[in-house]
Amino acid sequence: MGRDVIIACDFASAEQVFAFLDKFTDVKPYVKIGMELYYAEGPAIVREIKARGHKIFLDLKLHDIPNTVKKSMAVLSRLDVDMCNLHAAGTCRMMEAAIEGLTRPDGTRPLLIAVTQLTSTDQETMENDLLIKENIAEVVMHYAANAKKSGLDGVVCSPLEAEAVHNRCGKDFVTVTPGVRFADGDIGDQKRVMTPAEAKKIGSDYIVVGRPITAAEDPVAAYKRCVSEFCD
Repeated sequence: MGRDVIIACDFASAEQVFAFLDKFTDVKPYVKIGMELYYAEGPAIVREIKARGHKIFLDLKLHDIPNTVKKSMAVLSRLDVDMCNLHAAGTCRMMEAAIEGLTRPDGTRPLLIAVTQLTSTDQETMENDLLIKENIAEVVMHYAANAKKSGLDGVVCSPLEAEAVHNRCGKDFVTVTPGVRFADGDIGDQKRVMTPAEAKKIGSDYIVVGRPITAAEDPVAAYKRCVSEFCD
């Protein structure tokens, strides 16, 4: 599996996302559609972006009872996305049900990855709000191991965790890592970041990059720089 850069298209409308994508005339970047855009525009936005030739990571983070997730994943599989995700906290049975629902009659399915702990959750929050007393690093690794055991393809994780996830779950277990910024860029509200080159070195398979590309003066140049640093 080759590395790839996924652009986080965190826009509020179809008009905004297409104005952005229209800038890319000679390349079709892999894009992430998150809750904001999906809830604003519905499944049609997925179909329209797919019809333009883009690969799509549909970032909806499902978390519900196994049967509901199974039926929801069956619907998402018909949108022909390339990757989607759920919360590993939903338990192994939920993740197994998700795989069942996501798998099409011909046996194909998108990649399915799990969120272990959100980047907004730290040790204190996990202990006080979730009543999980174990070390957060071990919790992340345990959830990743559960995802692998359940048949998932990988996890969303910090670039700082990618190497440990591969050591625990194998080099073919996919790591999708946000929190990537250029060395000379603004880190915004991210607390733990890496450059594309550092993420490559530590073993990330996909990096998800938002504002360093979408808010750049020249988004196409920023994207190509990111690809050069991470993929080449």
